[in-house]
Amino acid sequence: MSSAKTPAPLCLIDSSIYIFKYYFALPDNWFSQAQGWPTAAVYGFTSFLCGLKEKHRPEQAATCFDESLGSGFREELYPAYKSSRALPDEALEFQLNSCKKMAGLLGLACFASQRYEADDLIGCLVEQVKSSPQPVAILSRDKDLAQLIRRPQDFLWDYGSDQRSYAADIEAKWGLRPEQLADYLALVGDRIDDIPGVPGVGGKTATALLQEFSSVENLYRNLPLCQQLDLRGSKTLAKKLQPYLDQVNMAKQLATIVTDVQLVASTNDLNWREPNWPEVELFCQSLGFPRLYKRIQTAFKV
Repeated sequence: MSSAKTPAPLCLIDSSIYIFKYYFALPDNWFSQAQGWPTAAVYGFTSFLCGLKEKHRPEQAATCFDESLGSGFREELYPAYKSSRALPDEALEFQLNSCKKMAGLLGLACFASQRYEADDLIGCLVEQVKSSPQPVAILSRDKDLAQLIRRPQDFLWDYGSDQRSYAADIEAKWGLRPEQLADYLALVGDRIDDIPGVPGVGGKTATALLQEFSSVENLYRNLPLCQQLDLRGSKTLAKKLQPYLDQVNMAKQLATIVTDVQLVASTNDLNWREPNWPEVELFCQSLGFPRLYKRIQTAFKV
């Protein structure tokens, strides 16, 4: 991962992606702790962190967790935001909390908030380290995080498939710059997050509009010019868009990742520290997988 010329990237982990991967892939009865709570997702997530450390040896990393479902600022703005998602039950909540505790015991900086999503926490960290030449790798499969890939050395890393998407890759895929992706979602909506779009405006139309006008703000300042575009239905586009000005502005707020919350004093706060070995061993035993402790020791070269 590192080279003589390029420093190893700072790894920012969208933890929920990897926790839920193992939550759905591994049976509940594979591992459990004394009180009967399933712990297979914790086992899988811990194994993932071991693999990252063992194979790529990142010196700096952080894990960001989602704890704001139902309590975040986006729900205040739009109560229907992510309303189709069920809150975690007690068994899942136990595993989520255990994953966060394990990450901390393994020496990782951990971030969670009742107001901001993991995406926002990652966005704030990206903003706070942007003056450093060190590359940033965002470990996730979430397309929303692509809007944070602004510098040529940074990349969105689908770790399972080892697919790395740089700013140029994102622009080639979407036909838009990464910073325009929130504008795109404001126009077409996002069913996964229950963000409404403008009826009748699909992906091709939204892309063409943003290629021409750059942002939804500039689009709405120049609605009459839409009829001059070489687009199917361009004559009626302005009429179609006009009633949805307030909705589009709100949807862009929902889709835009927050980047202005101070989380660390310096990049040193993101150093991958030495694990708390006694507590790691005890925690592995309490979760029902004592043998994983040896795997952790091997990954960390103890």
